[in-house]
Amino acid sequence: MSSNKLTTTVGRREFLAGTAAAFTIVRPSAVRGSTANSTIELGMLGCGGRGTWIVPLFQKHGKYKFVTCADYYPEHADRVGEMCQIPANKRFSTLSAYKRMYDTKFDAVVIETPPYFHPEQAAAAVDAGKHVYCAKPIAVDVPGCRSFEASGKKATEKKLVFLVDFQTRANEHYREAARRIHRGDIGKLVSGDAKYPCGVMGLKTPATPDDRLRCWYCDKALSGDFIVEQSIHALDVATWMINAAPVAAMGRGVSKGLRAYGNIWDSFTLVYEFPDSVNLSFHCVQMVHGAPNEIQCRIYGANGTFDSDYFRFVSIQSPDKAYPRQEFTDLYTSGTVVNINEFYQAITGGDYSNPTVAPSVRSNLTAVMGREVAYRKELLTWDALLKSSERLEADLSGLKS
Repeated sequence: MSSNKLTTTVGRREFLAGTAAAFTIVRPSAVRGSTANSTIELGMLGCGGRGTWIVPLFQKHGKYKFVTCADYYPEHADRVGEMCQIPANKRFSTLSAYKRMYDTKFDAVVIETPPYFHPEQAAAAVDAGKHVYCAKPIAVDVPGCRSFEASGKKATEKKLVFLVDFQTRANEHYREAARRIHRGDIGKLVSGDAKYPCGVMGLKTPATPDDRLRCWYCDKALSGDFIVEQSIHALDVATWMINAAPVAAMGRGVSKGLRAYGNIWDSFTLVYEFPDSVNLSFHCVQMVHGAPNEIQCRIYGANGTFDSDYFRFVSIQSPDKAYPRQEFTDLYTSGTVVNINEFYQAITGGDYSNPTVAPSVRSNLTAVMGREVAYRKELLTWDALLKSSERLEADLSGLKS
């Protein structure tokens, strides 16, 4: 097995209102490969901030209808239930709510829960015969990535669509830049750098187990630490443009104890080595006050330079094969809309190739690798990472099962 490929054997903010148009509701088995006018019945799993944000985007599409929802908190499930006119008996709560929801009749699930739960919830959805639309990151550790990859493969075998919602990969300009780089427009790759600065979170202390779960982002096991939960955006672009997984990584991280709650770190500074001695310097930090909220990636080649910022632009500077600066302002929304459209097209068109799974596993593992390098304070190879069976275990005590 190649050291840069995981196999199953080893393993952002406008809220758009919309009204679902009237289309014929069809059975799950009929949706697959059916006509473009079929309405897909959805289950919403995770009805918090991101969940309530994304619901209107599906509604605006016009050919989706939410018929059930689930969240640990009943008030969250009720909020989405009211938004979507879901009957009270199709709204589920507690940790096991997804299991009861999966027992009901619908076509596809939208998973917007904390990353710790993604592998189990995605696997159960595939077992239940549901198409899957899942937020990033896909997992918080290596076993979770293996599980998610296996679920993607199983979905293909069962003729189910399985999509991971990265917005950059849905943007036409990022896609064009990647195509040009991969065909050799910037020549032999030399090196790169990427960064993810953002503001601090976790400044209040939760009082109860339910409150702790609301602060999942600041919990290492539930989020994977912020290098996995957030900074993966920059690492995903880097691994996409380089078109490979890293061979090894080294670096450091730090926690200054500035949060009132949580055990995630404040900063990671790393160097990744990719095949053919292409090195990527990476830095992410959560203590940003007043500085631009930039998510950047640059890849330097012998004949050109790729430059990008999640919030602003993509470009390739080159003497003879330039891709002029392409600007945008709403990637967080527009990328999600593209993914929602392509999810529908794949389901109704019978395309079960599920191309977002492999790159999502690769960038997720790259982020996990960076976290582990910093924690251990030692060099880590990709091969050694893939052999890891260490799981992050969340403290779910006191929560309603």
